[in-house]
Amino acid sequence: MAYYFYLDKLLLPIAPSKLQLKVNNQNKTLTLINEGEINILKKPKLTDIDFDVLIPQVKYPFAIYKDGFHDALYYLDKLEALKSGQEPFQFIVTRTLPNGKMLFDTNLKVSLEDYRVKEDKKEGFDLTVSISLKQYKDYGTKTANVTISNQKAVAKVEKTRPAESSPAPKASAKTYTVTKNDTLWIIAKKFYGNGSEYSKIFSANKDKIKNANLIYTGQVLTIPV
Repeated sequence: MAYYFYLDKLLLPIAPSKLQLKVNNQNKTLTLINEGEINILKKPKLTDIDFDVLIPQVKYPFAIYKDGFHDALYYLDKLEALKSGQEPFQFIVTRTLPNGKMLFDTNLKVSLEDYRVKEDKKEGFDLTVSISLKQYKDYGTKTANVTISNQKAVAKVEKTRPAESSPAPKASAKTYTVTKNDTLWIIAKKFYGNGSEYSKIFSANKDKIKNANLIYTGQVLTIPV
């Protein structure tokens, strides 16, 4: 099975061997007199994601370098930029069977909470980085002015500050004809400004695309909006 791990636009050269996603819960258990325990169900908390990844210092034949080989310092600089940038980004894991069939993928907006760099002489010059991510959800706030009229308080919403991804009317889907050297990443970058949104296009065209890494010149794809 082929795994591809993306942190924002950064493809990890070697997929981690293990991935842990913890969906935290905030249910509350109470004890009632003569009734025993009850469980009050609430919406889940944000998801925690943890994994260790090997960052090579030399080029290995089994590693993936879509933009050419980079040493470990390149990836450490990218991680530091994600940590210090104070902006959420997309975490994407795609899973493909040897026959090219796409399994489910993981696509979450996250923040980089912690990363720890470990060196072990058993690994030579390579580094192991432990990465902790947390799911990020957009939100918005409202402001209101309160006035007193005839002994009654009246509140009026003056301004709404939309969330970063505020809902908007959806336009009809577009179509696009694949040209030479196109990839889903390139097409997503063209339409959405972010190549990591390629999974939207893949999901909308599963009747035409069996492998997200294989598209052909002349294919007419639906581009969801």
